[in-house]
Amino acid sequence: MHKVDVLKNGLKVVTNQMGHMESVSIGIWIRAGGRYEDKKNNGISHLLEHLLFKGTYKRDTKKIKEEIEGRGGSFNGFTAEEFTCYLVKLLSKDAELGVDILSDMVLNPRLDELEIEKEKSVVIEEINMYKDVPAQHVHEILAEIMWPGQPLGMPLAGTVESVKALTKKDLMSYKDIFYNPRNMLVIAAGKTEEERVVELCKKYVGAVSGKDTSRFHKAKKEATSPTLSLNYKETEQTHIALGFHALDRFHPDRFALSLLNIILGANMSSRLFHIVRDELALCYEISSGVRKYEDAGAFTVSAGVDNKKAVRAIEVILEVLGSTNKVSVPEEEMRRAKEYYKGQLLFALEDTMSFMLWLGEKVIAGETVFNVKKLMDNIEAVSQEDLKRVSKDIFRNENINMAIIGPIKEDKSIRRVLQL
Repeated sequence: MHKVDVLKNGLKVVTNQMGHMESVSIGIWIRAGGRYEDKKNNGISHLLEHLLFKGTYKRDTKKIKEEIEGRGGSFNGFTAEEFTCYLVKLLSKDAELGVDILSDMVLNPRLDELEIEKEKSVVIEEINMYKDVPAQHVHEILAEIMWPGQPLGMPLAGTVESVKALTKKDLMSYKDIFYNPRNMLVIAAGKTEEERVVELCKKYVGAVSGKDTSRFHKAKKEATSPTLSLNYKETEQTHIALGFHALDRFHPDRFALSLLNIILGANMSSRLFHIVRDELALCYEISSGVRKYEDAGAFTVSAGVDNKKAVRAIEVILEVLGSTNKVSVPEEEMRRAKEYYKGQLLFALEDTMSFMLWLGEKVIAGETVFNVKKLMDNIEAVSQEDLKRVSKDIFRNENINMAIIGPIKEDKSIRRVLQL
């Protein structure tokens, strides 16, 4: 069972003791990400994350890497829509080093002008790389049509124009607003103790003042008709990303949605994989996924299909999704999905890093259900009628959003399928 402590400056400290492990995984989470940006500073969260690995006033970038990897450890960071995370995995005896370096990076980055310009160039190349990979770029286009004119619809890495325009002053101002203890979480999972983690946080972060931060604007998600974005490109496959506005991370039906995802496209025994790939050979790869935010969510399907079979593939995908509206999912199929959910969760929680990431996201996002048994009970409680109700609510024609990249010059057939 994890323990939660709050320091005087507002820093939340979470410890999950896993005494049978030799490692400890530590993360510093910040409530800052793509949703806290606007069109002008789009990509600033991601650029700042990159720059925090480029040195502090105590350590240059080489020293940071040598100290962690010289102890057999690993470290990384990532930016999401609602938070940013910096993480490290070390032997438990080196836990203090992990807290020391992560807090140094987060609180005292040098943000050298030359490094800023160099890293802007790196990020711009990253943006260009995504555009050259249709299987990834199609999801950025999907987000843009699902959340038009909103931060959720903007690319996390930003645009070439927005990244080029960012200055040191912009970065320092953004960091000053969001990177403060009241907006942060430190979590340690592994062979460690609550008292030890709290003392380390007091030592390295306790003297820093906390302050309130701004909130993001709620997502707008009115769906009145299907939306299609067709993007012509000479590719070997047609890349399809299909999205439906779905449930937020706190919705009582979120467990039913998780099971629907497993049944429809989360593994090789799912309906989409079995029918679209195995039976009809319309694609090589197809999968579904669920994105859950504080006040919104999405159910997505992605596939790379034969250029000549794209329209047929779209027809079949929509038929498979719609099938759960009409006919109850058989008990045996539900049982397999429930066991898959439970097994995947338990497998993930065997590793200190996976546990830290799982629990850290829940705590920073404000979730309240952390007990694994309670989660299992919630999954077991999902009924056939729950699945049908959620499916009917999500898989509606007017809720369809589709982005396509491929050598398709006209979209009459696709528009017919979408009833546009």
